[in-house]
Amino acid sequence: MISDFQDTGFSLRTKIYNRLKNAILDGVYKPGESLIEMKLAKELGVSRTPIREAIRQLELEGLVTSIPNKGVIVEGVTPQDVEDIYTIRKMIEGLAARWAAEKISDEQLKELKDTLDLMEFFTQKGNVEKLSELDSRFHDIIFRASNSRPLESVLTSFHHFIQRARLVSVKARGRAAYSLKEHRSIYEALEAHDPDAAEKAIINHVGSARANLLPYLEKQEL
Repeated sequence: MISDFQDTGFSLRTKIYNRLKNAILDGVYKPGESLIEMKLAKELGVSRTPIREAIRQLELEGLVTSIPNKGVIVEGVTPQDVEDIYTIRKMIEGLAARWAAEKISDEQLKELKDTLDLMEFFTQKGNVEKLSELDSRFHDIIFRASNSRPLESVLTSFHHFIQRARLVSVKARGRAAYSLKEHRSIYEALEAHDPDAAEKAIINHVGSARANLLPYLEKQEL
């Protein structure tokens, strides 16, 4: 039983939705697996009503499907979804970097540099889980620095949906060291307030990450 669900109203529904969504994105619930309301309610120590509401929201996002006589089936994030997201990221993350180069503050540059230093430390340690977390932090700072709430919202959502794919990518042999160089190039372009260089550097980074994932996408291993 999960004690932080002993709460009522919108907050409870949100917590359950986030817990189930993260479990699907993390691969705890795998594509093709059934989600059973009664079982989930017992595991989480809540009634079936907030479980049903959370599942309805997940269905709107395409993460689960309700099938008559079969129940709720996990769809998850498919290899095609991942490939599509990387293609879209190349198009709009470059824009975020361009705008960030024009608007980034000294404080945000310091945040980036501190994150980059930690990435270098954990690259040397070979801690890929921590690197994946820091990669998210690095990109989140850039999204905020673009000073565009719609752009930040879209890109943050994309990063969340492909978090498992990004972890697979950074685990590939030699990828962490190359990724560090790419992040350093992005930082240097932003520090120089050079929109063209920032856009080019981040597009190169996203393209390299996608290319690194291709073998896994082709084998449907994500």
